[in-house]
Amino acid sequence: MASTDETAQVGQQASPLGTAPTRPSTDGPTGRARMPRWLPRAMVLALALIACFQLGSWAFHQLTGLLINILIAFFLALAIEPAVSWMAAYGMRRGLATALVFFAVMIVSAGFVTLLGSMLAGQIVDIVEDFPKYVDSVISWINTTFQTELSRVDIQDSLLRSDWLRRYVQNSAGGVLDVSAQVVGGLFQLLTITLFSFYFAADGPRLRRALCSVLPPARQAEVLRAWEIAVNKTGGYIYSRGLMALISGVAHYILLESLGVDYAPVLAVWVGLVSQFIPTIGTYLAGALPMLIAFTVDPWYALWVMVFVVIYQQFENYVLQPKLTARTVDVHPAVAFGSVIAGTALLGAVGALIAIPAVATLQAFLGAYVKRYDVTDDPRVHGHRRRGSGALLARIRGLVRGSGQTEPVVGEEAAEGAAGKAVRDSS
Repeated sequence: MASTDETAQVGQQASPLGTAPTRPSTDGPTGRARMPRWLPRAMVLALALIACFQLGSWAFHQLTGLLINILIAFFLALAIEPAVSWMAAYGMRRGLATALVFFAVMIVSAGFVTLLGSMLAGQIVDIVEDFPKYVDSVISWINTTFQTELSRVDIQDSLLRSDWLRRYVQNSAGGVLDVSAQVVGGLFQLLTITLFSFYFAADGPRLRRALCSVLPPARQAEVLRAWEIAVNKTGGYIYSRGLMALISGVAHYILLESLGVDYAPVLAVWVGLVSQFIPTIGTYLAGALPMLIAFTVDPWYALWVMVFVVIYQQFENYVLQPKLTARTVDVHPAVAFGSVIAGTALLGAVGALIAIPAVATLQAFLGAYVKRYDVTDDPRVHGHRRRGSGALLARIRGLVRGSGQTEPVVGEEAAEGAAGKAVRDSS
């Protein structure tokens, strides 16, 4: 007890006058500060958040392919939703209506692939049969031009005994397995998209009810409105493109048939579908194959096909497309081009296909919540310049003539001149 009293007296003597004595420090026996109690919990929580982020990022990268397939299936279901709803309105079950729509799409796709495959197979057979003639003509031209003595038999023997051909065959054996794996993966991906799109279209009302059941009534109305806009825009985009593909196919069929080009119906269907459903470069891909086939008949026919493709594309861009898509998509060409580029950068070919209907849906949905105002009646709104820029020049001309009056001016300078005249009259 005596030592405690002495310590207190020493503390009171050491403290300045009028100040409270200092509290004992919280240092441990070794002189170090204690760790706050919340710091271990914060460290554990931070590590847990980092682990969850890493796990989520890994899962997202692993499921990217599945998510893209679901996105494609969703837009495909939106595209066939009007047809399914139309048949369901007449008493047909949605599952049966969806199956009929998918069956029709499969029949059309299978017919197109069969006709295109037969055309390509026929052309390949003709090229293989005529290949020795082409080789003989090329060898004859080389011998005549360069004074050589080449023969087709010697060239064939040298090619068959070459090392690079043997290496190419060995590498192609492994490439066949890779191609087979890609074909199997593509078929599985197509089956996945078909199943998801079937479920989305057949169980559309049930999906909307399940989504609205977890939202308040105000949010439910917004979700249903966005869903309806997406259905209208996506379905309108697909149907307008289908109609333009039909018109394009008929026009190119008439041209190819009049020129006597082989496989005119298949080439017309190719031009119609590829030019409409492959954005940006579809027109060039669609016109290349008919030009190549026409070139085998007559080189001038290929030129005529190229001229017709260019002229028809301009007619479609400036006359046909604005009339057909004004009420369905209604997206400015510059916005559509930019959306295709952005979609391609994000999702590749899939993004290019769904970019335009997605942007049209977003534009229509945002347009319902953006307040519009009446535009002022200003010449600059209509693309005309104001005529008040020559007022200073008119005053200079008036002063030079010495009349003391300037020519009439318009715009802001005219108002200032009238105000100045009023002041002079009053003075």
